Amino acid sequence: MILRNLIYYFLLYKTCLAVVKDNFRECEQTSFCRRLRNLKPDQSRYILNLNSLQVSENSVEAELLNRNENVRFKLILSALAGNIFRVYADEISPIHARYRVQGVLDGEPQVSKIEILKRDKNEVIVQSGNNKAILKAEPFQIEFFTSENLVAVVNGRGLFNIEHLRRKSNIEVKEGEENKEEQSEDSGAWEENFKSHHDSKPRGPEGVAMDITFPGAMRIYGLPEHADKLALRTTGPGGIDPYRLYNLDVFEYILDSTMALYGAVPVVYAHSATNTVGAFWLNAAETWVDIQNSKDQNVVSSFVNLVSGQTKENKVDVHFMSESGVVDLFILMGPSPKDCVKQYMSLTGVAPLPQYFTLGYHQSRWNYITEDDVTTVVENFDEYDLPLDTMWLDIEYTDGKKYFTWDPIKFAHPDQMLKNISSTGRHLVVIIDPHVKRESGYFLHDDALANDYYVKTKDGNVYEGWCWPGSSSYPDFFDPKVSDYYKSLYSKLRYDNVDNDIMIWNDMNEPSVFNGPEITMPKDCLHYEGWEHRHLHNLYGFAYSAITYKGLLMRNPNKRPFILTRSHFAGSQRYAAVWTGDNDAKWEHLAASYPMCLSEALGGISFCGADVGGFFNNPDIELLQRWYQAGIWLPFFRAHAHIDTGRREPYLFPEDERHRIRNALLMRYAHLPLWYTLFYEHERFGEPVIRPLFYVFPKEVEVIDIENQIVIGDSVMAHVISESGASTANVYLPGGPLTYWYDLNTLKKYNGNGWMSLSVNLDFIPVFYKGGKIISRKDRPRRASTLTHRDPFTLYVALDNNKSAKGTLFIDDNESFEYQKGKYLYIQFEFKNNELKSSLIDATDYETLEWIEKVIILGAPAGVKKAVLNSNSLNFMELEVHYIDDVLIIRRPGVSVREPFTIKLL
Repeated sequence: MILRNLIYYFLLYKTCLAVVKDNFRECEQTSFCRRLRNLKPDQSRYILNLNSLQVSENSVEAELLNRNENVRFKLILSALAGNIFRVYADEISPIHARYRVQGVLDGEPQVSKIEILKRDKNEVIVQSGNNKAILKAEPFQIEFFTSENLVAVVNGRGLFNIEHLRRKSNIEVKEGEENKEEQSEDSGAWEENFKSHHDSKPRGPEGVAMDITFPGAMRIYGLPEHADKLALRTTGPGGIDPYRLYNLDVFEYILDSTMALYGAVPVVYAHSATNTVGAFWLNAAETWVDIQNSKDQNVVSSFVNLVSGQTKENKVDVHFMSESGVVDLFILMGPSPKDCVKQYMSLTGVAPLPQYFTLGYHQSRWNYITEDDVTTVVENFDEYDLPLDTMWLDIEYTDGKKYFTWDPIKFAHPDQMLKNISSTGRHLVVIIDPHVKRESGYFLHDDALANDYYVKTKDGNVYEGWCWPGSSSYPDFFDPKVSDYYKSLYSKLRYDNVDNDIMIWNDMNEPSVFNGPEITMPKDCLHYEGWEHRHLHNLYGFAYSAITYKGLLMRNPNKRPFILTRSHFAGSQRYAAVWTGDNDAKWEHLAASYPMCLSEALGGISFCGADVGGFFNNPDIELLQRWYQAGIWLPFFRAHAHIDTGRREPYLFPEDERHRIRNALLMRYAHLPLWYTLFYEHERFGEPVIRPLFYVFPKEVEVIDIENQIVIGDSVMAHVISESGASTANVYLPGGPLTYWYDLNTLKKYNGNGWMSLSVNLDFIPVFYKGGKIISRKDRPRRASTLTHRDPFTLYVALDNNKSAKGTLFIDDNESFEYQKGKYLYIQFEFKNNELKSSLIDATDYETLEWIEKVIILGAPAGVKKAVLNSNSLNFMELEVHYIDDVLIIRRPGVSVREPFTIKLL
């Protein structure tokens, strides 16, 4: 009864209230953060013994000494391919091994050659390509240069630290100040931790810290996931808390906050008018990050001064502080935002091309309660001419919240339900969370007990926590035998008589534990090989997503898996999409969706979205319409709602509102070829699919703090309307007077002259095509993307000031891995000298019936009387043209996209 009441009150709490900030710790309540943060600057205790220097073709290694405590460390500086340096440090003779992150890097990084330019007892100068690093002996420091310009300094403030244990008394001295709250949170405190779980030696304080200074930087970005500004704010004593990276189940989260959320990606990008430099701190333990920006005030004037060379005094300081682990730092030398992000992606990998349907519209709520409910929703989308690709099922579809099962009454015929959905061209996603219901007779629980699959307590017993099923235990996904077993479970969700496979939603995988410290697992729980949960907490959701991905591949090797995960870490993009979690039906949460997903994209995770309409509470109809209009310009596009909210499927609203939502949906579906091409190019070239303005226009003064505008690839720009009753929008058009922007709603041309007040109404938000780009669209309305695969394309040619434009288009079978074997088309369209030309970028082929139905030229040259098409099969065919203002429309070229062609304007 007590336990049942515990669950009841948690559910009531989570349903009715916003997050209680006091339930989550701040830095001062966290012993290692408090210790590391209180180190005094410019008092470094570390000396680099350059007499011990060892040089290889790709790295230098030397002994690093803590002179206060006479402890020796190994420091390695490596040069990596693509303008990256790696700084690694660990104890030489540790009492216990430190945890090194596994599986996050996408293979071993490729190395680059180095050259020693200078070497003496005070410093060593290492060159790699156009980059240089200077290792200084006393105090230890590393300076990084690009083309003789100082761009980053490691330990410039002397805050580098590796806590270590020599004897028990040291721990007692260091930890004597620990407060009762933290001892309770850590479920055992340090004195209990003396009993090591994988050797006979005690563990103690093992925090690691590193400060990095970025001279000249104006702004710094990154550190997803936080419900905060895109540009990271200054933190510090008396101000806001450091940014916390500790994956937690935080519902109805606070905005403008550095509090931890569901994901932790420890990468930052320091940006100035002349260069951008990044830093990737590879550590999976709880991490706090202090930011100090010397020019938080008067940013624009400082930026102008930097451009003109009048001052070099701007800088941004970053201080990483982690509870445990080794120092493993990557300096991304840039020099542009594009270069930095691609360098980071070269380390952690790219997202594989998703199936085409996953880029369409997803309809979800907690919960569609029966098979008939699911069928009715799909039928209503068809009746009201609303496109839909995927239906989602939350936890109530299961038999008593036991995953890999179906409710025997409400979902008695899952194969038939899936078959019905598939017959309309739609797909199904179901939720599978990591907690396992502790119920005898449930196969998963029985197997886990019998085979020792669960995470353990510090005493070696199976850990028991509370989540949606009640009493639950948690598989240890770091154990290879657990991974092998769990991957095989997904075959239970495949039906031979149905073409479409069920795809997966991994939620609550921080992991969420309702009665745990900060609603998660105690840090002294034990994982495979005896590692404590504190060492790898931020990797738990990452490991779960990886297993799910491999399980779906095992189930069907011919279909690209789709997974949505809430918890994520660096590298999660290789396995899953993410969403911004338990947001609220408020205008402020709509506004936050753009900077949150932009930050994720900079952190490598482009496939991001936010629950349309807000998960908690009920949006008013104006907010809901605006959310659909904004949501179509984020890569992952799903409506989702809490179990206690009113039903809000688009067909339930009056015709005016339904019409606006339909138009937004149709706009999304028209641009699916663009989204699909961008995801292919992301996999191939490593650029984010969505980009902030500073990424696309890195030298532009005004854009460094703009977060309510988003650039899709480099061709479309959208501006979110996040205020009720808005009749105007203050939009920034970048690029200067020679850059053109075409209003997608009116096709009117504007110059990139900066801020502009644009009239808006409820029918649209500001969206622009960039001059110089060609966008491939499919404008025929269909009920699902799967029904558009043979539809023709319309090419929108947005001309620049030189009357030219370029664009690309990727085509394959939309679902398999055959594109990796050369079965695809990658096409370039180019317009110049009054001629549109199509050519294959790669010498590949793919049979398709798709063709060009129409060409629409924005900013077209005047006086065109006709157009002539020339291709191998259609020689010198004359085409009909007509103008609408300065828009030229060429009707029915009729040429296959497989076939190179030209269309000459005459």
